[in-house]
Amino acid sequence: MGHGDRYRVLPFSDKNYPIGSEGILPRPYSNLKGRVLMTKIYGHRGAKGIYPENTLLSLKKAIEQGVDGLEIDVHLTKDGEVVVIHDETLERTTTGSGWIKDLTLAEIKQYSAGKRFAHFEKYEKEWDNEQVPTLEEVLELISPYQVELNIELKTYSVPYEGIEEKVLKIVDQHAKELKVNYSSFHLPTILRIKKLDSSANIALLLNDGVSLPHDYLEELDLEAFHLNKTILLPKVELFQQLLEFDKHLPIEVITYLNNRINEDYVDCLHGLYDKVRVWTVNEPHEIEKILKLQVNAIITDYPDLAIRIKEEQLKVKA
Repeated sequence: MGHGDRYRVLPFSDKNYPIGSEGILPRPYSNLKGRVLMTKIYGHRGAKGIYPENTLLSLKKAIEQGVDGLEIDVHLTKDGEVVVIHDETLERTTTGSGWIKDLTLAEIKQYSAGKRFAHFEKYEKEWDNEQVPTLEEVLELISPYQVELNIELKTYSVPYEGIEEKVLKIVDQHAKELKVNYSSFHLPTILRIKKLDSSANIALLLNDGVSLPHDYLEELDLEAFHLNKTILLPKVELFQQLLEFDKHLPIEVITYLNNRINEDYVDCLHGLYDKVRVWTVNEPHEIEKILKLQVNAIITDYPDLAIRIKEEQLKVKA
């Protein structure tokens, strides 16, 4: 089989979808017989499932695959530079070690951000030359393209003083034409963003649903919620497995699990799906279900896979 012909069979699906075929997949249809499947596909840290996450290489490959948007994470270095990396420390994704907050940009740039991913199927020796990019470098790469960008500020663990102002300034200088969303688990961060720039699009990251979500949107002036996929996908299988695992659980725990099985947070979001982006959605059956809800965007490690499934759903609707 040729370079783009390999298939990855994922669990819980009876379909095969091509993966790793960047550059040859067409962009999603914008209109079919007057009907639009509005959900956008965002590449999670680029194309994280195939390429070294949050690197220029990964972001470029996601763009080539035809994403509608990209999701990245930012931290602040010891010398005040905004860098694109997920963790607060270097160990997991680079050949270096230490906390971002304790290292200068020059020190961080000494290490490879690609070598740790040598176990990936597509690994090439050139990956070793990838570095942790700055936010400026990322914006310079993507600004010529019509893609949206979500910048997650990783401030829930380390209080990076002044990071909000720095991020806004960099975006203003390098990517005025891009649609940029600013998200965080740390509510004060996105509120500071909004205070600094009233026109900024802010999104709250959530691992669990909130009551009366429309109230949050209105009162906090949120552009969107960024929801863990488990909030929207059925949890029946998980809870039933827990019950089967230990049939001698306290009655209070059993009652709680039974109540959670019957929860349906989807109803709480009725009329708000255009304000919801869902992460991290990788399995075909999950992508299919979330697409049918017509949320604003799916954030996935495998954007080429999600794009192909979206196209197939559009063909069925045609």
